[in-house]
Amino acid sequence: MSKETKNSNLASAKKNKNDEFYTQLSDIEKELIHYKNHFENKIVFCNCDDPKESNFFQYFALNFTHLGLKKLITTHYEKDSQSYKLVVEHDINKDGVINLDDAIRTDLKGDGDFRSQESIEILKEADIIVTNPPFSLFREYIAQLMEHDKKFLVIGNINAISYKETFKYIKENKLWLGYKTVRFFNQPDGSLFETARTFWFTNLDHKKRHENLLLYKTYKGNESDYPKYDNYDAIEVSKTKDIPMDYEGAMGVPITFLDKFNPEQFEIIGMAEDNGKGFSGGIWDGDNPHCVIKGQNKFKRLFIQHKKAKK
Repeated sequence: MSKETKNSNLASAKKNKNDEFYTQLSDIEKELIHYKNHFENKIVFCNCDDPKESNFFQYFALNFTHLGLKKLITTHYEKDSQSYKLVVEHDINKDGVINLDDAIRTDLKGDGDFRSQESIEILKEADIIVTNPPFSLFREYIAQLMEHDKKFLVIGNINAISYKETFKYIKENKLWLGYKTVRFFNQPDGSLFETARTFWFTNLDHKKRHENLLLYKTYKGNESDYPKYDNYDAIEVSKTKDIPMDYEGAMGVPITFLDKFNPEQFEIIGMAEDNGKGFSGGIWDGDNPHCVIKGQNKFKRLFIQHKKAKK
């Protein structure tokens, strides 16, 4: 399947508000292994997870003791119906372990929507939120987590990097990417849904975000490889691996650069105005909000600068 087809699939799903994507257990395991130190004596809330389908709930219930959790709570949305929550906290059946068999079900008053006051009260109790929220509501979902100052590890589409509502937190170093990407999701009919690339978004610190990106190219002597935009005071760097080590000004890079971003190595200045009006960091000059080179629009760009170049 081509990249264009994968992107088209996701766009179609978003248009039709198809948010029934279930994360595979293997993807959860591959990501969560890097955060074990964050979970000891913490209350974990999976607030978009039907336990009949959710591998998030299964993962945390099975690893409750290993992670040293204090409590696990899961809720989910039931359209036009009453929902419920499951809580794992104690060894209810006295078999010596805390796991799925110790889950207690309690009916909710409402439908379990993460935006409901009932769900928000549970959110306030929790320490860390881990889930795959509805892609179509990602902006609103992240805003809620930030409003309540919660730690989180959630899955979002690649384009969420350039949402102006999300980007402001990225620029302020309050939100970054996790370790892995996710390509396949289970669907209710048992089929697999493939996306171009989907990221983990988090504010839990991890080792990868402090690793320097190895740079080997120079701007000096290769200026023709780094044309300046017609309407932005920055140079075009079309591939993250080609970032020049010696250029001190602003550079436009693909949004996938964020997967390699080290805040000690680079500063994020802004992003192209086609992603969010007023978010270019003051380096835009013109009518066309896209980054333009010789009249040709470039796809979404972030603007970065070497940290050592900051005055």
